[in-house]
Amino acid sequence: MNPNDPARPESTSRPDWGWQPGFAALGPAFFTHLQPTPVPAPYWVAASTPAAQALGLTPEWLASDEALQAFSGNQLLAGSQPLASVYSGHQFGLWAGQLGDGRAILLGETAQKLEIQLKGAGRTPYSRGGDGRAVLRSSIREFLCSEAMHALGIPTTRALCVTGSPQPVQRETMETAAVVTRFAPSFIRFGHFEHFAARDQIPELRALADHVIDHYYPACRGAKNPYAALLQAVSERTAELLAHWQAVGFCHGVMNTDNMSILGLTIDYGPFQFLDTFDPGHICNHSDTQGRYAFNRQPQVAYWNLFCLAQALMPLIEDQETALAALAPYKTVYAVSFLARMRAKLGLVHRQDDTRHSESDGALIEELLGLLAASRVDYTVFWLRLTDAVACGDFTPVRDLFLDREGWDGWLLAYSERLVQSEAGSAVAVMRTSNPRYVLRNHLGELAIRAAGAGDFSVLQQLLQVLERPYDTHPEHAQWSGFAPEWASSIAISCSS
Repeated sequence: MNPNDPARPESTSRPDWGWQPGFAALGPAFFTHLQPTPVPAPYWVAASTPAAQALGLTPEWLASDEALQAFSGNQLLAGSQPLASVYSGHQFGLWAGQLGDGRAILLGETAQKLEIQLKGAGRTPYSRGGDGRAVLRSSIREFLCSEAMHALGIPTTRALCVTGSPQPVQRETMETAAVVTRFAPSFIRFGHFEHFAARDQIPELRALADHVIDHYYPACRGAKNPYAALLQAVSERTAELLAHWQAVGFCHGVMNTDNMSILGLTIDYGPFQFLDTFDPGHICNHSDTQGRYAFNRQPQVAYWNLFCLAQALMPLIEDQETALAALAPYKTVYAVSFLARMRAKLGLVHRQDDTRHSESDGALIEELLGLLAASRVDYTVFWLRLTDAVACGDFTPVRDLFLDREGWDGWLLAYSERLVQSEAGSAVAVMRTSNPRYVLRNHLGELAIRAAGAGDFSVLQQLLQVLERPYDTHPEHAQWSGFAPEWASSIAISCSS
């Protein structure tokens, strides 16, 4: 899609969205109907082919002027009844009261049971003095990371496209407007439940919980206490999500309860970052002055957020011990899932379910993470070099990453003894599908953003294609799998990102 191309005529391959009542069936206490606010002179920035295929959209229609106008908020898709939802939440550990979709507008739920949102489509009743807009910079980041996370196999909301506009938007500096079209089975957050619990609106709280159970967790309906079963299911999904994040080195940056998905999806890409050097205490969000959302704190913060969800559900669960029991599996599920993912990254595979080595493998992983932190080793580069070393038998390039050579040598000896219990071919195969060559490092996003700001979207398109296949070699872009440049450390991301 070239923003310089002339507008195309409306396509005859217009999609049949088959809009469903979905979230809107809950009633007016949950949302406000409103129209997106148009932007002047919209243009295409980028679109994801896999995302379009997931929505059943043809390339011809997606390239049409009709699609451009619809996904810029300038005209409604036929049958859509857009709305913004209300929720509340804890932000940086403090109760923030009423929040809501301040710049996201839900177009509706398709026949495929996918909700489609426009992010940056104008003010809503929940904008709290904000302009309701998104800027090109942050929109590119969310678009790229949504699709990158999906390709990594990490539960996430998806992003269909980004459109831009010359409309000025004031942030730290004057920027230009953009709109991200994103989709997911649901955008319901922990904060939706907190909102109605805090207001003692128990019928609405129950209606919301029943909606979530019936649409997304139907197995919970047959439980002795369906609402406790819902809490446990959400806890387990959240634990799996956090294990994904920690294994790949992903920092969310703003894990407020209003940014936690009831479906265990990664949601709301703001001040996120994939680790460059491995620093367990890394704080990616410059707005997080207390370090609440540091990388190594994310699993515990997720549990704290689940505890807030449990408190919100208490009027329905009724018994405190039952609620605590529903939360209990979180730590076990997280530990088991994280260990499994790290074992896969190390190639420690077995022909059968073998739990004999779990304790020793945990110690091996803990020691490795300590060595990585002490030498500030590049996290992605380490795993790539380790994979290649296991494949060829030469560990020198890995050893060169460490300042503590003696510590590395000791760890390598223990690892090698453990590795011989796995078939070499199987180990390498698992490592190559567990250790991505390409993640959305800050400097890669910055390259795409700078080029896009100058009207060049080719870097964005190339980066998107690489991130959609993160385990492939992509020799023409091999430099994107290497070390971050020195200037990357100067990139500041905050809640406005």
